[in-house]
Amino acid sequence: MYLSTLFEDFSRSYIQAIIDSGQVSINSKIVSKNIKIKNKDEIYIKVVIEYTELKPEKIDLDVVYEDENILVVNKDTGLNVHPVPGAWGTSWTLVNAVLYHCKDRLPCIKWTYRPWIVHRLDKQTSGVIMVAKKDEMMNYLANIIKSRKIEKYYVAIVAGRVGNKKFKVESYIWRDPNDRKKMTAENPINPKLAISYGEVLEYIDDKYTLLKVKIETGRTHQIRVHLASIGFPILWDLVYGNAKVNREVELKYGLTRQALHAYELGLELYGKPVVFKAELKEDMKKIIWKFEW
Repeated sequence: MYLSTLFEDFSRSYIQAIIDSGQVSINSKIVSKNIKIKNKDEIYIKVVIEYTELKPEKIDLDVVYEDENILVVNKDTGLNVHPVPGAWGTSWTLVNAVLYHCKDRLPCIKWTYRPWIVHRLDKQTSGVIMVAKKDEMMNYLANIIKSRKIEKYYVAIVAGRVGNKKFKVESYIWRDPNDRKKMTAENPINPKLAISYGEVLEYIDDKYTLLKVKIETGRTHQIRVHLASIGFPILWDLVYGNAKVNREVELKYGLTRQALHAYELGLELYGKPVVFKAELKEDMKKIIWKFEW
C-alpha cells in the first residue's frame, strides 16, 4: 500500500508481483507483502523494464521551434505526453507523434529510436513542451530543469474573483492518503515543497479570473492543487474543480477540458537567452477572446 502511493505508473498488482518475486528488500533483507515499515527504513526495489517498441503515428504537431537538437511544440489537449499502462496506452501520444515527425533523426537504443521528453504536461493541459533530439541536449535540458534555471509560465482560468492582484502559494504537496490518483496540500504522503506565483490578468463575466502563473517547482498537478487549495479551482478540472461551475462553463462556452495552458518557457540555449511561447488553443480563446497577448 505504501509503495503504490509513491509510484503512479505501477499498479498494485504489479507491485504485489515484484514483492512476491523477491525484488523488494528493506534494510537489505528481502521482504514479504505483510511487512510493516517504520520510519527511516531503507527500501530497495529492483524494477525490470521491458522496452516496448513504439510505433510512429501521423499526428499533427503544432511546432513552435525546431533545429537539429531540439523540438518545441504546442501540445494539444487530450494528448498524453508519454505512453501509459493499458491496451491502448502506447498509441496516440506525443512520443508517437514525435517519432513520426522526426523519422530517424533521433537517438537510438536497442535499435529503437526514442525522443527525449524531459518534462511533462497533464493530458488535458495544452501548451509548450520541449523534446530533445540528441542525448547531449537531453542532458543539458535535464540539468537546467533540475537546477531551476528555467522559467515556466502558464495561463489558467479559475472559478471566482481572485482578490489579490499578485500572490504566492507555498506548501508541501504530494499523494492524497485517501486517493492515490490525487495530489493534495493537506497531510500528503511523502510531501514535497511546491511554490507557485500568480498574477491576475483580467476578470471574465465578473465570476471567473484569468491568471498568469509561474511555477518555481514542478510537482505533479502543482498548479491545479495550489489554486484549488486557496479556493479558486481551474475551470473544468474534473479532479480538483467545482462540478456546478464545470457544467456552467461547458454549457456557456463549450469548454470540455481544464482551462490550463503552458504559455511560455524561458531558458538559456546555445549561450543566449531564449523564450518559447505557445499560442492559446481555440477552446480557451473563446472565453478570453478580448484579452490582448
